[in-house]
Amino acid sequence: MNDELSNAIAKVMSDDGNVRKVTAPHQAEFPYGREDEASVTRREFCNFLFLTSSAFFVASAGFAAKAAYDARIPTDFPRMVIPDAEALSPGSALSFYYPGEHDSAILVRTPEGDYYAFGQKCTHLMCPVYYSKKTGDLECPCHEGAFDSRTGAVLYGPPLRPLDRIEIEVGSDGSVTAFGRYGGGHGG
Repeated sequence: MNDELSNAIAKVMSDDGNVRKVTAPHQAEFPYGREDEASVTRREFCNFLFLTSSAFFVASAGFAAKAAYDARIPTDFPRMVIPDAEALSPGSALSFYYPGEHDSAILVRTPEGDYYAFGQKCTHLMCPVYYSKKTGDLECPCHEGAFDSRTGAVLYGPPLRPLDRIEIEVGSDGSVTAFGRYGGGHGG
């Protein structure tokens, strides 16, 4: 048993010597030797951790303050007629964009004929939700989450907050107009 241990130690030590031999020609380009690798003291390491953590904390606080400030500024959403909404049959859905061309949304018409609109991105990992005619819910195929098609509330799965709610009004001619979007299913 001692011979095996001695052979293993000898092999490791010879590998170390081989590494030094191979890296010697490049030592001028990388002037840090192995003996300098362990020269960081515990105090220097702790100071580095403290400064790094402090920088992350200050940055996070800055982002949080900006988000809080931005949330206080009222947003004026444009009024937009949802294309082809009047042709939407009961028990089906239609994808559209609101308020901008990159903000995907979904308009649902329930079997009873009522309209509801939500942001189409799942609040878990932003996968697009779709309307399931079988269940009447908005389902996320990525992680098997589901939302109520009338309220946007989470029914099951990993999402923790409701879908963004889009305010709509139905005109006497059957047209549907979007005029507001509120995060997490809550009113603004």
